[in-house]
Amino acid sequence: MDQDRVGAFVMSVSKEPFARFMGIRLTEVGDGYAACEMEYRETMDNLHGTAHGGAVFSLIDEAFEISSNSHGTVAVALNMNVTYIKPAKKGSMLRARSQEINRGRKTATYHITVEDDDGLVAVCQALVYRKKEHVPFLAE
Repeated sequence: MDQDRVGAFVMSVSKEPFARFMGIRLTEVGDGYAACEMEYRETMDNLHGTAHGGAVFSLIDEAFEISSNSHGTVAVALNMNVTYIKPAKKGSMLRARSQEINRGRKTATYHITVEDDDGLVAVCQALVYRKKEHVPFLAE
């Protein structure tokens, strides 16, 4: 992936309102691949005092969104199946990596992992529908 495209994805995530709200940063992007990170803050706790599944899912979804759109055509989620392995360590940096497993003409499959400083927190298998339109911010 050329540096202009990498820069466009980094800029897009830095401007995305939800990613900003959650403190999610794009750290790597390539063809069919993305890595994002987010600090697990106290405001992300659930009623048990551990990381809310929605916070972890949000990080997964961001990495998935970038990796599935990295080819320059719009891809939208069809299905995501998340398995939570263990609670995230409070105050740790959570890192999600999304890797394309298979890409066809209409759909593509991804494997996403989330880790904290102590290891694996969650895994996800995800499916996108690949549209014909180009990713808007790459056409600018």
